[in-house]
Amino acid sequence: MGPEQMADGAQADVTLPPRPLDAIDQDILNILQADGRASIRSVAERVHVSRANAYARINRLVEDGVIRGFSARVDHERAGHGTSAYITLKIVQNTWRTVREQLRRLPGASHIALVGGDFDVLLLVHTPDNRALRELVLTRIQSIPEVLSTRTLLVFEEEDVEPEA
Repeated sequence: MGPEQMADGAQADVTLPPRPLDAIDQDILNILQADGRASIRSVAERVHVSRANAYARINRLVEDGVIRGFSARVDHERAGHGTSAYITLKIVQNTWRTVREQLRRLPGASHIALVGGDFDVLLLVHTPDNRALRELVLTRIQSIPEVLSTRTLLVFEEEDVEPEA
């Protein structure tokens, strides 16, 4: 469940433990990850439940925040972003939220993670070319005051790991 609506319109952040997912829920997730456009009817047939049951389960998965949304998987190179890179950042301690908000606004930012280890943040970006990547790193990212250092790892080839449908 997400935040609950209070009487005055404010939202209280109530975090409930996630409901356990059974084998049918897991199968539904696998199907939708492989094909987010799958119809309720085809999902129901493949997991051997009624359409009403499949519809209710998918709605519950959405309401519980298990399914955060539906989107298209993009071939970045074919979409004009032929250069991809992982950028590692070391940041000033306790500035994660500030840095995350600034990184979210970067063109081509695809994934941002706070991690443990030799660096603090891992950022995946997709840019049209190396010149745009250089501009992004040297001008935009390194100008963020809380960023202490960066390291850029150029991606030569990538492949999404798709769940089996």
